[in-house]
Amino acid sequence: MPTDPPDDRSRAVRATIWTYLVCTFGLSSIFYFLIIRDGHLAAAHGLYVLGLMWCPGVAAFLTCAIRGKPVSSLGWKWSWRYQWISYLIPIGYALAAYLVVWVTGLGGVPNWKVVDALAKNGALSGLSRPALLVVFVVSTGTLGMITSIMSALGEEIGWRGLLVPELAKVTTFTKTALISGAIWTMWHVPILVFADYNNGTPVWYGLTCFAVLVMSISFLFAWMRLRSGSLLTGAFLHASHNLVIQGILTPLTLDTGRTKYFIDEFGCALAISALVVAYLVWRRRAEVSAAHAPDVVAGQADFAPVSSVPTLSSPTLSSVPTSSSVPPLSS
Repeated sequence: MPTDPPDDRSRAVRATIWTYLVCTFGLSSIFYFLIIRDGHLAAAHGLYVLGLMWCPGVAAFLTCAIRGKPVSSLGWKWSWRYQWISYLIPIGYALAAYLVVWVTGLGGVPNWKVVDALAKNGALSGLSRPALLVVFVVSTGTLGMITSIMSALGEEIGWRGLLVPELAKVTTFTKTALISGAIWTMWHVPILVFADYNNGTPVWYGLTCFAVLVMSISFLFAWMRLRSGSLLTGAFLHASHNLVIQGILTPLTLDTGRTKYFIDEFGCALAISALVVAYLVWRRRAEVSAAHAPDVVAGQADFAPVSSVPTLSSPTLSSVPTSSSVPPLSS
């Protein structure tokens, strides 16, 4: 069967990427306006933010229609193993960062006010504080995934379903992670700078920490997407990241003065932890073959073919420690 020359295929891939970006930022501009006009992520009961988070996904579907790509090419493969790994890894790197904050006294734990709020529920009123703490962590970390993944999936259909595999066809893994991470970061900037997507630190500081965090975890998200062949790894990584940081660890951390400079997505602790994860993943970049992205343009030196079944059992990545209102946006 005749195939298009590599140059023609590369041009087609780049056209697909540009089409996707125009659709994504065009749709997102509607919700940027609505959120910035009100100045709060909670405006319209959070529906503006939910709409914004689904813009990358809707843009991916539009791009498939415009460019004649099958929606199945976005990668809908399900793997219990990969989904569990994707759920646990964010717990690991987030808990590592917060443990340092708690042990050094940069932040206190636990914030009993969060736990005491559960006691107002009649069914739980007889439980002790430690028991309520367990109920809070377990219920948020499990049931909370349902709502968290509903919003995270909207982004991941676009970022990891379409953008990462398309980039992987025309460049190296390192550049794929960096470019997708830079775009992902820039997409958040309007609401970070002009709305209240921050934890109270100066904008320049919060934006710097946030950018380092997002650029770093983009290596993990891209690696998992290409290794597994599924965008659902990104959805679980993203949902778990949002849930464990914004729904559990940050609410349970007491402010001891300058805590906000170290915790959450706008503090330096998570950014440093994510950098370590990025380095560990980058060392394993050769395991991500170009063949894991459909119809890849050959000849990218950063990729090496993988003949074995994908595995995450090597000590390098498995050495990342694991343990987990959810604000709707995240890195």
